Amino acid sequence: MEQETKWIQKIQQKRSRKAADSLVRAYYDEIYIYVYRQIGERETSLDLTQEIFIAMLHSIDNFNRNKSSFRTWLYRISTNKIIDYRRKYNPLTLDIDDLRLPDEFDFVTHSANREMLKAIEEYVSEMDFRVQQVFRLRLYQNCTFPEIARVLELPESTIKSQYHRLIQKLRKEFYYEYYDAE
Repeated sequence: MEQETKWIQKIQQKRSRKAADSLVRAYYDEIYIYVYRQIGERETSLDLTQEIFIAMLHSIDNFNRNKSSFRTWLYRISTNKIIDYRRKYNPLTLDIDDLRLPDEFDFVTHSANREMLKAIEEYVSEMDFRVQQVFRLRLYQNCTFPEIARVLELPESTIKSQYHRLIQKLRKEFYYEYYDAE
């Protein structure tokens, strides 16, 4: 986006508030939706979105368009802030035995089940940082594997294998917990 590049240059070179405002407005709704899908609370999502844009503006001098697009860079900041938030505030503790899974369990289909999703979120939040990023970008932003690879600057094959290993772990953890409880 040519206009985006001009805004970034004006911010980096002249500290232009007008350009900063325009850049934030261009991405605000998209980032808020990304945050809200993961947090599920309006006020917290608004606060976290604001923190993301403050962090973006503080570190915009480090942005290098030769390494990634601005959008990719902004999603990396967003994902990191969400992970930091989850580490700091782990508000929900669920007993896995209280959850019931259908016989044919599909994580994508059943992600709308908020209790299950929160239990999965808690489980994933304990995993490696990169695995968390892959999980969040795939589930909440519906990113394709090539898109995730660009955001994380990793080979697509690495992203796919991390995601599939994660899904196997989730199936094993949650699927067998259901059947062992019966």
